[in-house]
Amino acid sequence: MKRKSSELIKRFQRLIELSLDLASTLDLRVLLTRLVRDAADLCDTQEASILLYDQVKRELYFVAATNLDPLVMQAVAVPVDSSIAGWIITNRQPLTLSDARADERLFKKVSALTNLETRSLLGVPLIHKDKVVGVLEAINKCSGEFTDEDKTILMALGAQAAVAIENARLFQQSDLIAELVHELRTPMASLNTAAYLLARPSLESEQRQRLVDTIRSETMRLSELTTTFLDLARLESGRAQFRPEACDLAKLLEDCLGVMQGKANERGITMIIEIDKEFPPLQIDHDKMKQVFLNLISNAIKYNSPDGKIVIKATQEGNEAWIGVSDTGPGIPAAAMSNLFQKFYRVPGSEKLASGTGLGLSICKRIVEIHNGKIEVESEVGVGTTFRVKVPFEKQG
Repeated sequence: MKRKSSELIKRFQRLIELSLDLASTLDLRVLLTRLVRDAADLCDTQEASILLYDQVKRELYFVAATNLDPLVMQAVAVPVDSSIAGWIITNRQPLTLSDARADERLFKKVSALTNLETRSLLGVPLIHKDKVVGVLEAINKCSGEFTDEDKTILMALGAQAAVAIENARLFQQSDLIAELVHELRTPMASLNTAAYLLARPSLESEQRQRLVDTIRSETMRLSELTTTFLDLARLESGRAQFRPEACDLAKLLEDCLGVMQGKANERGITMIIEIDKEFPPLQIDHDKMKQVFLNLISNAIKYNSPDGKIVIKATQEGNEAWIGVSDTGPGIPAAAMSNLFQKFYRVPGSEKLASGTGLGLSICKRIVEIHNGKIEVESEVGVGTTFRVKVPFEKQG
């Protein structure tokens, strides 16, 4: 009895230490990853996961799990009305199941995707200021069954987690909104000035037309900025849905070139694809990865030299596919390289070559990372730039 009490005290001491760490973490992805690892460790379980609640869609979506990779997490939406996590959300109560396999509420799609059978489960609601944020689950007790102490520990961790998640979300949102507001100032100032000048009756028709053209271009810029901002916000919050499927990379790249051919022709730019005809299929979200390559090809056209060249080359390196998009443009200064994937960043002087939001590469990076891949860039001033995307092939069972 004394030993059991001592172990419980140690677990609570560990919980206090974790709570202090959580309170100081504002990076949402780092926070969520730490939470699921801590939950599995404290409750002595095989796995753990966090699902957040989307009140509009009445769905739960995975944001962190010890047994799910990012691409699989983004592909799964858990219905509130017919799932264990949904019951916990609806009833705002913890739930312990010694044999989850016998429970009709078990959402079997996750087990099918991970090849992990959910045997036992302990789930607690994440509640902050009377608002249900999500669910924290500890899955498959390593030895014995879940105890009241396990439930107490996980509920305490869940209470801390709810506060930490909401704080991180608020920080993330305020940071994004502050950046967006900053970027909106320039087009809004242009629109305000154009509207003021158009009100002058003495304005000549040629000047009036130039101002109308300015209003049209700045309005399009605002539309593009808000659309891409929403794309990035969905990706960073984990709410963007990914649907991985076997994809023919050669066809995907050819489709991208077909979309961009008109713009390339306008600047006299030649585009070439180099890819093995027997290139294995990739398990990716077709539309999301198409968005990545369209963005990279579009940049290669906009920032290329007139009558330049673009080479898109795909190679196999072990269990990974590498896709490079190379241009023959002016290149990127070394001082700008480390900032390329930052939100709203544009290489100084590039605004003279083409318009843009400064969000495209941030979105590309996040999409590629969710696919368990990475994106790199090499550039030489006066020679050109190459962006390389690495994506792993489907894991073999």
